[in-house]
Amino acid sequence: MSDIPFYLLAFIVMLGVLIVVHEYGHYLAARYCGVRVLRFSVGFGRTLWQRRLGKDGTEWAIGAFPLGGYVKMLDEREGEVAPEELDRAFNRQSVGKRSLIVVAGPAANFVLAIVLYWAMFMQGSNELLPVLGTPPDGSPAAMAQIANGEQVRNVDGQPVATWNDLRWMLLQKAVDQESVELEVINERNEIATRRLFLRAAGEQGWEGDALERLGVRFFRPNLPPVIGKVMAGSPGELAGIHPGDEVVAIDGTEIRNWHEFVLQVRDAAGRSLRIEVLRSGEPVVVNVVPEANSERGRKIGKIGVAVVESKEGLREVRTFVRYGFFAAGAKALEETWDKSVFSLVMLGKMLTGEVSWRNLSGPVTIADYAGQSARLGIDYYIKFMALVSISLGVLNLLPIPVLDGGHLMYHMIEVVRRRPLSERAMEIAQQVGLSILFVLMAFAFFNDMNRLFAG
Repeated sequence: MSDIPFYLLAFIVMLGVLIVVHEYGHYLAARYCGVRVLRFSVGFGRTLWQRRLGKDGTEWAIGAFPLGGYVKMLDEREGEVAPEELDRAFNRQSVGKRSLIVVAGPAANFVLAIVLYWAMFMQGSNELLPVLGTPPDGSPAAMAQIANGEQVRNVDGQPVATWNDLRWMLLQKAVDQESVELEVINERNEIATRRLFLRAAGEQGWEGDALERLGVRFFRPNLPPVIGKVMAGSPGELAGIHPGDEVVAIDGTEIRNWHEFVLQVRDAAGRSLRIEVLRSGEPVVVNVVPEANSERGRKIGKIGVAVVESKEGLREVRTFVRYGFFAAGAKALEETWDKSVFSLVMLGKMLTGEVSWRNLSGPVTIADYAGQSARLGIDYYIKFMALVSISLGVLNLLPIPVLDGGHLMYHMIEVVRRRPLSERAMEIAQQVGLSILFVLMAFAFFNDMNRLFAG
């Protein structure tokens, strides 16, 4: 519960930035086209703050309900317009100008994403290397004979520098390819190729972790479950655990390596564990209660012990990645384009039933991810903001009445018909659009609640 205010603040800040940027895109385009802007509002409902600024007396406001915003322009369809200001009314502008004003909002979201990615790529960050772990038996990765510790050099000939690059590349290719060829190198500098079949990624309607279904996991050193260090005053020390103890079992479950030991302890926050160890060859049983620590919004158990050092455990699996000015810009453009296209493809697959509607996320899930990314650091938070900005841009360009894409659709119909749609036709379209949005929001909210209460 203590995380809720922090997560809520991270969500509000992110949402506020994205809404302001989107609406300011509309505002700047309207001003450029000579249209008078009457009101610029962030949020809906009861007005919390407002002020008139500028020679046009534009009313700037903040509403109580923050999930959106709007720019209200002078328009004869919404009220009387003085004769001397008719040329500044939105409805009196050419189709080209009206379309520019409409598309400027989503375009501003794409520009924001590019700028954020650009800044992050120039600043640089510590990234995980694309080092693979032991895949589960029977998984596509196991059938590809992927071995623990192999590092991916390229995917279908495309160089791979980081773990995130590998994940993103595999997800993209899994959408329309049967398989990929991974070039890997092991710790003995032996190079090999692995043919990884991708069909399993899209099973279950792409729900959950697609790469886990492929068996693609990050490297885990195969360390023996031997205690190397016990922290003073920790639950482990108080329970009587000693350096050199070899963990044999926990609550009767055999422990084969350090990773299995860590997983058992993490999942037992506040619950007593019966740990069997070998001490100087003699069996010893200790009972310990892992203390609960908050990490990424969930409680995990810790007992204050560390693994004994080994050569495999000291392997470097991180690298610092930074791009120059122009390379960062090119990378930012590529990232924004790829994620925009991927979003559209996945939306299309939702309509055909290939992707489950359970993948739709609402404000609760987005707030959760915003808080988690903020906890991890400012670079994670900014990259998540860029991703949501892309999603907002793509969503608003969908040809659904009441969205920007719906208005663009009206304008295209007007060009073909050489006259605008009738007010009655637009009213019906608006009602249909609102119904579609309501259904989408209901699905997203249901998914949020399902994730929240069903895990």
